[in-house]
Amino acid sequence: MMRHLPDHGLPLIQLKEQRRDLVVALQNRNGPISGWEMMQIAAVQQAISAFEEVIADLDALELVETTEAAA
Repeated sequence: MMRHLPDHGLPLIQLKEQRRDLVVALQNRNGPISGWEMMQIAAVQQAISAFEEVIADLDALELVETTEAAA
């Protein structure tokens, strides 16, 4: 189930679209995938993972602050 979470102003959606575009471009062609192309996809994926970790931390911090304020 997808739930809407704030992105905290980070370019997560753009990175996921960039990753998708890179993968689709590779799927639509014949021939081997170069090391450079794999490095591009890996770098974008690593950035996505890092942003997701930061967003999870920010969401957890926001939840703690909200809980403390309600107490």
